[in-house]
Amino acid sequence: MTSLSVEMLAADATAPITSAGNAQLGIAVLAGIAVIVLLITKFKLHAFLALTIGSLALGAFAGAPLGKAIESFSKGLGSTVAGVGVLIALGAILGKLLADSGGGDQIVDTILAKANGRTMPWAMVLIASVIGLPLFFEVGIVLLIPVVLMVAKRGNYSLMRIGIPALAGLSVMHGLIPPHPGPLVAIDALNANLGVTLALGVLVSIPTVIIAGPVFAKYAARWVDIPAPEKMIPARPSEELDRRPGFGATVFTVMLPVVLMLSNALVEIVVDDPENPVQKVTDVIGSPLIALLAAVLVGLFTLGRAAGFTKDRLSSTVEKSLAPIAGVLMIVGAGGGFKQTLIDVGVGQMILDFSENWSIPTLLLAWLIAVAIRLATGSATVATISAAGLVAPLATGMTSTESALLVLAIGCGSLFFSHVNDAGFWLVKEYFGMSVGQTIKTWSVMETIISVVGIVFVLLLSLVL
Repeated sequence: MTSLSVEMLAADATAPITSAGNAQLGIAVLAGIAVIVLLITKFKLHAFLALTIGSLALGAFAGAPLGKAIESFSKGLGSTVAGVGVLIALGAILGKLLADSGGGDQIVDTILAKANGRTMPWAMVLIASVIGLPLFFEVGIVLLIPVVLMVAKRGNYSLMRIGIPALAGLSVMHGLIPPHPGPLVAIDALNANLGVTLALGVLVSIPTVIIAGPVFAKYAARWVDIPAPEKMIPARPSEELDRRPGFGATVFTVMLPVVLMLSNALVEIVVDDPENPVQKVTDVIGSPLIALLAAVLVGLFTLGRAAGFTKDRLSSTVEKSLAPIAGVLMIVGAGGGFKQTLIDVGVGQMILDFSENWSIPTLLLAWLIAVAIRLATGSATVATISAAGLVAPLATGMTSTESALLVLAIGCGSLFFSHVNDAGFWLVKEYFGMSVGQTIKTWSVMETIISVVGIVFVLLLSLVL
């Protein structure tokens, strides 16, 4: 994975493009973030444009020459897209194959066939977590909502009892587990090890999704007792197909990149010898690019061909998967530009200077910064990108475990209390047919539980690792 080295980060942090003092830099950071927040929330400007303008405003407020600010932004955008752009694209292709081939429906139907009333919320968590690995949150919502509504209606279940676990599984995957855009960008910015982050992310995710999913769903169902709205039950992707991929082949394909990346992290920990032949092999097959590429190539056969797709249909599916992620890539790239501008104007050194006298742990600081930006902008991705840029200098000299936990702390903060400025809030509200108040009592509270429980487990891991 292409990434800024720790040495480059340290060098940039100590060689700012402006000679502004800490007070002026502090004001510049607040002003730059305020510009982004206002443009996104009040003027409804696209996050890509808001981050671009905010980066230039940050440089101007910090007293940097405009040419230098533009250069910093361009450098950060380029390095970020180079580092995570291909991974996001491969993840989108795999997710599209899973949805269009009926593989996602096959996983859902197989698990639900073995579930009963008591285990149904746990089945929904399992389904959402497995399907949520390669899918963006919005795509996962669209794929799972028909299932949630149909299960609730046919089984006469409380909609919240079934829906909250599914939403929790998707949200945790989106915020904490690569190859989702937020975690990937944070890993790139903090020079963290993807395999280690993935392994620790799974450890944090399991108890977090249990508490925010099936456990919280019991209370959410009491607070908001509504039936499944029939008008919102759309057709499932596989209804037009003659056949679907098998359950085993589908799960194998989805889990392949995870297994390859985790095996690489495990070998690095156990063997810890770059010259060892086994580690050389796992370094290659366990790299994010190769792991996701292998899953896509396998998926063309185990998902696409198994569903009866022709070569033209496969080519069309791949092509259609890339168009929707253009906006995501540009937001991620602009966030990388904002991060680099923060570093180049000297904000990193300012934070290092201030943090020497702070008693607050670095992990908690990163979480609080992400929480503040999430509340202001409504975007988990923007919160992750901005927080990672602010705390990147603090990752210098950290071990792979420490930097991975820092990524997870930021990811947890980016999920805090989704409300009316978050597109996901309205997506859930409309699909479930809830009022604003009902959505806050269920979805918003669930997101907050994920954020708080997640950071608690991250802090606990930091004490023992």
